[in-house]
Amino acid sequence: MTTEEKIRANAQGVIHRFSSLSGLHEQFGYNHESIRWIEGFIEQQRSQGSVTPETTANLIQTIGSFLGECIIHSYGGTWKQTGDQWGIFFDESNAVFPFNKVTKQFQNGLTSGDSILSFFELIGPVILKKS
Repeated sequence: MTTEEKIRANAQGVIHRFSSLSGLHEQFGYNHESIRWIEGFIEQQRSQGSVTPETTANLIQTIGSFLGECIIHSYGGTWKQTGDQWGIFFDESNAVFPFNKVTKQFQNGLTSGDSILSFFELIGPVILKKS
């Protein structure tokens, strides 16, 4: 299985695990409302303070995969690796890095301005407008 296939499998795993937990059921998918729910889930995990670093690292990988697939489904782009990072590339000079954004929200939280939902919402007006 390639890294890209693993990323897509992780994203599908998020849909499978969180669709009923979120209360969105079959509406949970690669969409705005699901990202909103995931953002709240991250904040809940942060506030518990009992999540291990290993669990957090796993959540970053799975949620980052899901966020990236949401971006592709909504705005286009393709997964590409640059250095040791994977991102969504719209062209050679425009890319976003969903794993980094999920990491920042886990580290800093919404009160510090690290929101995966805002990140997602700004792609259209900021990144795609420049393309």
